[in-house]
Amino acid sequence: MKQIRRPLLLPLAPLYGTALTVKRLIFRLGWLGQRRLANPVISVGSVSAGGAGKTPVVLMMADLLRQRGYEVSILTRGFGRAPKTVERVVPYGDASWFGDEPVLLAQRSDAPVFVGTDRYQAGLLAEQSAATGKIAVHLLDDGFQHRKLARDLDIVLLTEEDTTDLLLPAGNLREPLSALGEAHVILLREEEAERLRSFVRDLTRKRKKPPAIWVIRRRLVFGVAGDSEEAGKAMPCKRPLAFCGIARPAGFTGMLRAHGCHPVETISFADHHPYKDADIDELLERALRQHADGFVTTEKDAVKLTPEMRQTLEKAGPLVVARLSVTLVDESNAVAQLISLVPRLDRRSGIR
Repeated sequence: MKQIRRPLLLPLAPLYGTALTVKRLIFRLGWLGQRRLANPVISVGSVSAGGAGKTPVVLMMADLLRQRGYEVSILTRGFGRAPKTVERVVPYGDASWFGDEPVLLAQRSDAPVFVGTDRYQAGLLAEQSAATGKIAVHLLDDGFQHRKLARDLDIVLLTEEDTTDLLLPAGNLREPLSALGEAHVILLREEEAERLRSFVRDLTRKRKKPPAIWVIRRRLVFGVAGDSEEAGKAMPCKRPLAFCGIARPAGFTGMLRAHGCHPVETISFADHHPYKDADIDELLERALRQHADGFVTTEKDAVKLTPEMRQTLEKAGPLVVARLSVTLVDESNAVAQLISLVPRLDRRSGIR
């Protein structure tokens, strides 16, 4: 059964769908040209407006490629950032300047991250600073809708929630599900894979070469904010107050509970919410009122908290960051498919 998130906007969804169809046709006919970078581009995207879990997948792909000897750079837009400049992200820089996800990508990966609304220019900047002697590859973050930049491979995440959603503005789909037929790889969560495989095959069966299906395994790793040795430690709070500013807060709460963490309350802000001192004061007040022994939040939220904000929250207990770790269920097969789909990556010394 379809989810109608915003019933009053339902009449506008067909208009949005028509506009998407026209846009795809214009690019397919070559009326709007695509620009191509010198190095191969692998896009990681989704059909939904947030919440599919693209950032951990970009991190996983960066690690997978770097381990195999490739020079990796990450190209990202930086949602909501005010400056129009194209620049390299400083790992512990200001999230309000670079964007929360670019800062997180720069902190968590060993790959340079370049941010800008013009991803082609970001790619050119990356290629100017690339090391020599290696095959270089760009990872395009949230790139499925960014048709101005040509890519060698489209990896698209699909969740079970997407299959019952509607197009914007009535729902959260940025693309009709039929657009999955344009993907080279469709990524499914392990807990949903069995139910979604047949859905994907039915949806893409008319395509001459159906997309490959990869399955990812997800888990949370808890760590105290600011502790460089925190990864893998046990959850230090028994009664935390959870807060987040992400597209699908219910998914975050569900994963917390699945990992044995049961918050006394979850406070949700809008996706990419810029935290203010008033928000922090309210969180602290709620935590003290409910006798919470700390806080738990997402990595994307943690990078936006200043040291002073963290210090305020820690009056109620430790601030725990729940990091989402993603691995491929069949990595060796996925890597083999990746090389076959992107011939420019095929060099014997780069595969092992």
